[in-house]
Amino acid sequence: MKFQKKAVIFDLDGVICFTDRFHYQAWKALADRLGIYFDEKINDRLRGVSRMASLEIILERATEAYTQEQKEAFAEEKNNTYRELLKNMSPADLTDEVKNTLIELRNRGYKLSIGSSSKNTKFILERIGLGDFFDAIADGTDITHSKPDPEVFLCSAKKIGMDPADCAVVEDAKAGIQAAKAAGMTALALHGDAENCGEEDYNLVNFADLLNIL
Repeated sequence: MKFQKKAVIFDLDGVICFTDRFHYQAWKALADRLGIYFDEKINDRLRGVSRMASLEIILERATEAYTQEQKEAFAEEKNNTYRELLKNMSPADLTDEVKNTLIELRNRGYKLSIGSSSKNTKFILERIGLGDFFDAIADGTDITHSKPDPEVFLCSAKKIGMDPADCAVVEDAKAGIQAAKAAGMTALALHGDAENCGEEDYNLVNFADLLNIL
């Protein structure tokens, strides 16, 4: 099965590179300090979710109520820890498969962009050596609604001057698949809870499979 598309929009975490372990470590440090139980299963619920929405999920197990000001401070604390951990990333965190596939897609004339809810997107791309590679980046600094709202993908398509119907989205989160479908785009699932979620148009076994179906 092949899709005739003109552009590909990629989620960042879990698709282009993997920063899940840093998110988990940063949220775990905050939860432990607050005396709130947090594990990998709870962490899975945070995939594709904004920072403040993720915090609310963690605080479901809190034994006391917190003000909005406190919550914003917690979110900032988590992000500071996360950014410190991200400093350990380098171009070595970009696999040859991903790098070579992106280059080949570019050579074939596809517009390539990022659609991520993360406000650290540009920083991460710089760390892995892709700071100037994509035609456009839409991230958490551009939107007010996180996935499954389609805003980030619609913003990404607008930045590259493409109609949503001409875009394919690569996602590893079910919320991202739902966002892509809501945007009127073709949704390609790569691992994570996006895989076989029942709403994707196509499942990718490997990142390089993009070259076979586009």
